[in-house]
Amino acid sequence: MLSPDEVKHIALLSRIGLKDDEVPRYQKDLSAVFDFFSELEKLPTDGIAPIGHITGRTDVMRQDNEESFESGGKEQVMKNAPDTKDGFLKVKSVF
Repeated sequence: MLSPDEVKHIALLSRIGLKDDEVPRYQKDLSAVFDFFSELEKLPTDGIAPIGHITGRTDVMRQDNEESFESGGKEQVMKNAPDTKDGFLKVKSVF
């Protein structure tokens, strides 16, 4: 079982504000999690290739090609915009 000091250290590293009366509960819960990881470490993994994700995809980036905006496209966008001014989209001020 984790010591109270170890629980407080983990909480500090995790940026979790932990009160003293919460330490025993986290001590029990975190110890159970770490015990489960200990069980997983016992499993035989020889011959199993490590993976980064389960999809098997590699480099799904598309080409960055320029596409022309068809004539009338700007007018369609401006018609759907909630507010425009002098041919531009008007948005709320950020600063």
